[in-house]
Amino acid sequence: MVAEWDGHVDDAADALQPGPETLYGSADEFVREFLVVAYRREVSPKGDYPWDGRWWMHPEAVARLDALWRTWEHFRNDRATGMSVWWRDHADHHMGVLMSPAGPFGNSSGTTGPGELLPYTAPPPGLFVDVRTIAS
Repeated sequence: MVAEWDGHVDDAADALQPGPETLYGSADEFVREFLVVAYRREVSPKGDYPWDGRWWMHPEAVARLDALWRTWEHFRNDRATGMSVWWRDHADHHMGVLMSPAGPFGNSSGTTGPGELLPYTAPPPGLFVDVRTIAS
């Protein structure tokens, strides 16, 4: 007996399907255009909130900031509570880990004063692909 196909595509294939258009094309664009502007802290070497403008040199930071970008894209269209949920459940959690003295930026030398943008250094060309340019 041959089983009928139920129309469900396996999870791996689902992951390859294009989703809705993103506002930012990559984690780098999200960090550069949104996060370093919106998430301001006074950072200093060995301070309470270390940050490395070359965040892309830290694999954990890349993974966490990519997750922050993708969840931000998911919640941005929820006009009721989406951004509150994103800040509370995602940004505060991951940024707290990243900016902890014991986190991946604990030995960083970046500094800012109160209210200044977080340090940012552009990654090498080609490190982050703009997902909006990938053919579906």
